[in-house]
Amino acid sequence: MDLVEKTNNISINETTAQLKRMDYIDWKEYFMATAFLAAKRSKDPCYQVGACVVNKENKIVGIGYNGMPTGCSDDEFPWGKNTPSPLDSKFLYEVVYLSDKNAHKPTYIASKIMFDAAGVMYWQFKPKNEKIVINFTGIDWENMSPSK
Repeated sequence: MDLVEKTNNISINETTAQLKRMDYIDWKEYFMATAFLAAKRSKDPCYQVGACVVNKENKIVGIGYNGMPTGCSDDEFPWGKNTPSPLDSKFLYEVVYLSDKNAHKPTYIASKIMFDAAGVMYWQFKPKNEKIVINFTGIDWENMSPSK
């Protein structure tokens, strides 16, 4: 008897088939658990916040937690909350942006709502000059002193 004949004789009926497990967690529970686990990476002594960003196909496209930005040592920047000096507070930092041309879009509105909720200051930079020109043609390169 060859393999084809053997497989033709195999049948799956309801009495022998194993059904799928019914006590699995749903997508929202899975994503929230992932965010909760990510929050465990936070070194913030006051708030441990995790995030799990998901697309419409239930695929995780990002995971994060509240921590220092890349390049900022969490040993060199403050973690304080209610400190006598603002330089010792984690709340000293702010966001500066150039344009409000997309302010009507939901993603920008949501960002500002989150900044407000987190206590992050933000403001629009409004330049005093319409343009800034850097012109190198008037420099006497031959007689410049070398930089030290």
